[in-house]
Amino acid sequence: MTTLTATTRGTATSGVLGNPLVRKLGVLLVLAAVVVPFAASRWGSGAWPGALTVDLSGPLGTASDWIVDNRDSHPLFLYFLGHVSNAVVIAVRAVYLALLAVGWAGVTAVAALTAWRVAGVRLALGTAAAFLACGLLGMWVPTMQTLALMVVAVAASVVAGALLGLAAGLSDRMHRALRPVLDTMQVLPAFAYLLPVVLVFGIGVPAAVLATVVYAAPPMARLTALGLRGADKEVLEAVESLGTTARQRLLTARVPLARKELLLGLNQTIMMALSMAVIASVIGAGGLGDRVYQALASVDVGAALAAGIPIVLLAVVLDRVTGAAGARLGDAPAPDARLLGACALAAAVVVAAVGRLAGRLEWPESWEVGIAEPVNRAVDWMTAHLYSGVPVVGGTADWAGRFTTWVLDPLRDGLQWLPWWSVLLIVAALAWLIGTWRTALTAVLAMAAIGVLGVWGPSLDTLSQVLAAVAVTLVIGFATGIAAARSDRVERLLRPVLDVFQTMPQFVYLIPVVALFGVGRAPAVAAAVVYALPAVVRITAQGLRQVDPAALESARSLGATGAQQLRQVQLPLARPALLLAVNQGVVLVLAVVIIGGLVGGGALGYDVVFGLAQGDLATGLVAGAAIVCLGLMLDRVTQPTGRRTTKGA
Repeated sequence: MTTLTATTRGTATSGVLGNPLVRKLGVLLVLAAVVVPFAASRWGSGAWPGALTVDLSGPLGTASDWIVDNRDSHPLFLYFLGHVSNAVVIAVRAVYLALLAVGWAGVTAVAALTAWRVAGVRLALGTAAAFLACGLLGMWVPTMQTLALMVVAVAASVVAGALLGLAAGLSDRMHRALRPVLDTMQVLPAFAYLLPVVLVFGIGVPAAVLATVVYAAPPMARLTALGLRGADKEVLEAVESLGTTARQRLLTARVPLARKELLLGLNQTIMMALSMAVIASVIGAGGLGDRVYQALASVDVGAALAAGIPIVLLAVVLDRVTGAAGARLGDAPAPDARLLGACALAAAVVVAAVGRLAGRLEWPESWEVGIAEPVNRAVDWMTAHLYSGVPVVGGTADWAGRFTTWVLDPLRDGLQWLPWWSVLLIVAALAWLIGTWRTALTAVLAMAAIGVLGVWGPSLDTLSQVLAAVAVTLVIGFATGIAAARSDRVERLLRPVLDVFQTMPQFVYLIPVVALFGVGRAPAVAAAVVYALPAVVRITAQGLRQVDPAALESARSLGATGAQQLRQVQLPLARPALLLAVNQGVVLVLAVVIIGGLVGGGALGYDVVFGLAQGDLATGLVAGAAIVCLGLMLDRVTQPTGRRTTKGA
């Protein structure tokens, strides 16, 4: 018995020591025992040492001045970038004038008939109602401006993304080279894309379009490569056995087999382009985003809502139409489909012609319904009755103030109090525990670059907001996702809400939080929580629902209760999905926390907005680079090792 017990203990001990996580923790403890005393004696201060900081304001200011001085004379601008800028302006203006020439009735008819052709009568009626609502709210012209910019940006994004995806799908070397680039681009907040293009193209439509293209092209590239690389091997071998050339195999086999991925890429590109086109109003994109930006700058919630509703409607319509097209792909077309399509096109032409002959191209002002004043009256009432002084629960301003005082301030002060070297050690430990040493190295270098750039304090302020928002998001998201996974009724009730929330551009989330909480860091965190929640809820629910039913049945047969099944079976088996939910929550939260600089979020977001507004590109570019580094660090710290394999599949 003694021998058996000793053997059992030895087996258990070797099993524990064989666990990679336990081995990593042991190594970290040994390194901490050596490194921490040395670092504490050498660098005791919490602030990043000035000797390790590089002042880039001089070089960046010199580069900015050189670009501004040479835009009208240097060959690079005259013979290349100038032509690109002019082509973008001409294309956007041509689409915009075409939309105005068709008139509001023609545009509405074309959109509704396209939706009817793709997805049926219900979506057609919804599309028509959405475009009419844009006119009723007095936003027809800004909507057409946004739509014109969208058409050009999406076309360029699809072409660029498809070409990159084609190269990555056909070449293993190109795929390996592009994967880290696309990974990096997809975790960067949208604000980080604005400053580089402003530096080259200045404020205006060309910069907005090109920033949108850079932001929206990666999903198309990634999904195109995924579709081409995932083509059925047997089909490709059969086509090759017929003596076809590589080009014929691509056009007749690979591309048709990847149609669903291509349409999904188009859908994602459209949604990201709309989101970026709205954010790009900060650099002169115009349209609906500019109306929201100007309204938020003056804290005019009514005007912001009047412009925000058309953005949401446009996003929902574009998402539903492209999603329906992808869902119906491969279905047998109806015998009279072409005839119906021709009739729909003819009807749209007739409607446009009638509107033009009747002189009704512009939306009649007498049909507009002003909601800004009633909304502002409601906000004033909320300010007077709900912001503070509500018995027992307190007002929304009280909640925001307490959250700032009890959570955001201590978290920020605690991070800024920590010695800089300890922050780097914590980042390295977390990244190595969840990933590999390469992951840890990338995260540490990204965090160290923030200190070298001289924005250590503001970056930790932004990080404190991200951590607070992520904590709230995960608590609510995991609880809601578990409820949706365990109840079909809850899942059905949540589905339309999550669908709508996932299609709304980031900018729109600032409007309701400003109405409820005013301006400050707490509203920025609230907007980030609401923006990130749908993704966390969906990934959590999907991960729990995909747990092997046999494992649950075994647990039930042993008499486990529902709570025991959740804790001991579902949550452990769904760990990869939960880690992915954490990663996506962090990335999405960071994107909106940065935009929260527009509503008093401060830190890096404020520096970017200040740099754009004041033309101080040195400040803005340094803050933008720090945002990029912060995004990379957070992604690596929360990225499961297995996700790289999934992305590259």
